[in-house]
Amino acid sequence: MDKSVYVKYLFANEEDKEWGTTINSVGYQHVYPNSIYPPESHPASYLFSDQRGRVLNEYQLLYITRGSGLLRSQSFGGDEVKEGTMFLIFPGEWHSYAPEKTGGWDEYWIGFEGSSIDNRVSKRFFEAANPLFAVGLREDIVDLYKKAIDIATEQRAGYQQLLAGIVDLLLGHAYSQNKHASFDDLKVVNQINKAKIIIRENFRLDISPEEVANRVNMSYSWFRRLFKQYTGFGPAQYILELKIQHSKELLASTLLNSQQIAYEAGLSNADYFCTVFKKKTGVTPIRYREITQGKRNS
Repeated sequence: MDKSVYVKYLFANEEDKEWGTTINSVGYQHVYPNSIYPPESHPASYLFSDQRGRVLNEYQLLYITRGSGLLRSQSFGGDEVKEGTMFLIFPGEWHSYAPEKTGGWDEYWIGFEGSSIDNRVSKRFFEAANPLFAVGLREDIVDLYKKAIDIATEQRAGYQQLLAGIVDLLLGHAYSQNKHASFDDLKVVNQINKAKIIIRENFRLDISPEEVANRVNMSYSWFRRLFKQYTGFGPAQYILELKIQHSKELLASTLLNSQQIAYEAGLSNADYFCTVFKKKTGVTPIRYREITQGKRNS
């Protein structure tokens, strides 16, 4: 096989499918300037032309590490793909992509399917209308693709499960790095990170979200919106989560009573602490202590 192209096509048994993610293909190719794309060595079900495009029955996550080109799809429309970009192809979605003819590109990809990715798509972590992820040139991402190729080549027992783990990591990079990059454009990452530090240092002192916003020089409405986008929690919820987490640590490692723990965690009183703790965890503080300290019900 040409060293500039490496492709491995895989199959999965019923037990593999129950894991939640199965991998169908993994590969790498160096596309030379002015060469045929895609290479004709691919199976017929994977071949396509830039004009006609194709529709797959699987997801594919591609990573471009050199060069640039164009991605088009039914829901997305079209846009330039630059080096340092990952993009996700969706099953049942017409698409076409190709490197710039005179420059070529280097691409890694992995094809997969299963209930795990279907669930993430249904929860809108990934959307066909937004398939591009600006992750930058990352050696650790390249290493993950290379590791997937090695595992697919050896195909030792449980290799599908190992590859599923790599897919999870790659999707995590795609989602988190792209999300972080969107905040870089807004120039608020440092302000949000500073806010998180302020909250962590002061959550037991009943600090308010409005005070935190003021200390990072942001209007409260803007701060609340960006903080939730960045952390997944509203500022007030984030403060409460830290209080509950601290109370868990105290319940698991001390013999302090509820009033003392409420005080140490910055909660107003024991009754409020017990109510909020059970609402958040599903168990009372006493029961949580019994579980974590290995005590049985009397």
